[in-house]
Amino acid sequence: MFTKALHKLQIVFTDTAIRNRILFLIGALVVFRFLAAIPIPGVDRAALAGFFQNNQFFGLLNVFSGGGFSRLSLVMLGVGPYITSSIIMQLATFIFPQIKYMQSEEGEAGRTKFIMWSRLLTIPIAILQGVAFLSLLESQGVIANGLSPLLFAANVFLVAGGSILLMWIGELITEFGIGNGVSLIIFAGIVARIPSGISQALFSASASNIPAYLGFLILTIVVIYAVVVVSDAERSIPIAYARATRGAALQEGAATYLPIRLLQTGVIPIIFALSLLLLPQMILTGLTAVGVKGLAIAATWYAAFSANLWEYGIVYFILVILFTYFYTAVIFEPKRMADNLQKSGAFVPGVRPGRETEKYISAVVSRITLPGAVFLGFVAVIPFIIQGITGITAILVGGTALLIAVQVVLDLVRKIDAQASLREY
Repeated sequence: MFTKALHKLQIVFTDTAIRNRILFLIGALVVFRFLAAIPIPGVDRAALAGFFQNNQFFGLLNVFSGGGFSRLSLVMLGVGPYITSSIIMQLATFIFPQIKYMQSEEGEAGRTKFIMWSRLLTIPIAILQGVAFLSLLESQGVIANGLSPLLFAANVFLVAGGSILLMWIGELITEFGIGNGVSLIIFAGIVARIPSGISQALFSASASNIPAYLGFLILTIVVIYAVVVVSDAERSIPIAYARATRGAALQEGAATYLPIRLLQTGVIPIIFALSLLLLPQMILTGLTAVGVKGLAIAATWYAAFSANLWEYGIVYFILVILFTYFYTAVIFEPKRMADNLQKSGAFVPGVRPGRETEKYISAVVSRITLPGAVFLGFVAVIPFIIQGITGITAILVGGTALLIAVQVVLDLVRKIDAQASLREY
């Protein structure tokens, strides 16, 4: 196995196509990190640091912006607007049959149109989020008060344009690099924040909480191992092929298996759940800062809800499970799989081809999705549980960031391995 791994590694470094894809990926991520280091005009650094110390949950936004929000950089919104747009469009497929038909029945042209609508919807969402955040930060003194309307508008278009640019970079990575571009941008941001996270943990450490940190380190190793195991876990459905006649001989059909992964969705439910939790906070705090009347009570209630670790964690856990089922329903199509099996002369032993096979596959997916969804939700809320018990705040987003990082690395390794296998044969 070690020899085979070395052989594939040699292919990765010697094959021009794979090497160019990897170099493109690295170059795109370097551009992203460069943009994340450029702040917008008028930022008060001291006020910004104080704002984040008093608003722990805004640290979750750094998961999407790679530290850009904590610096108020050009890409402070990260890929959040694009993710929000994707959620809205996916939900629309369940509400509007025309959109569902366009996505699933019109082939490549329909999917291209669906993606284009998601991109266009990202623009107004990015502008609205930019207005909301900058208004909030200005009201808190983080951005210099008294900015002219022209400079404020320029800042809005800078951060909205930065988010749209990240969306474009992510799609370029998906097309010309390796892996999912948006997930890799989030991953790059998480990795870039590791040194500051370690220094923050060391700075806040004391002799009394060293056992807690050691326990968290052990738990981190266990979680990484569990994520790897669960990500590779699958349920194999036996598949047989109809017997074929070749000349005068009657041959038995070959038997094989249809692998169904325990986690079809990867890390997407975590990202969707975080986006949905942060969206009301963005809107309410931003509009309250602008001076929209009647929202102060709602903003105060949501801020209190966000500060309650247990309530917030429970809702987060439930949302991860719901989005796991939702996104599985979006990307996994038992009907198409059953039709393909029937067209190729394959069938599940003991199950009639067609509609019965579709129902059988759907039932299997529903059953195996539950443990995967619960596992995903549990890993996501581990930091909330630890902070509620130990009071350590430095690891608040650790579980979410860890899960995203491990899943993205696993997906990237699979895709590189697939590219190497294609060249090998």
